[in-house]
Amino acid sequence: MDARLLEILVCPLCKGPLDYRKAPGELVCKACRLAYPIKDDIPVMLEDEARGLAPEED
Repeated sequence: MDARLLEILVCPLCKGPLDYRKAPGELVCKACRLAYPIKDDIPVMLEDEARGLAPEED
C-alpha cells in the first residue's frame, strides 16, 4: 500500500482517519467501526463493501 495514498485517504462516511492493517489487508475507521478491504493494492472505499468491526476489535 502506497504511504502517500494512506496519508490522504479518509473514511468516506465521517471523513475521519483510517488505520492500515497490513495482515488482513484493510483500512479501519475506529469512529464508524468499519473495515474497508484492499483488493489488489486498491482500497475499496464503499460502505457496502466494508465489514463491521466485532466488539473486541479496536
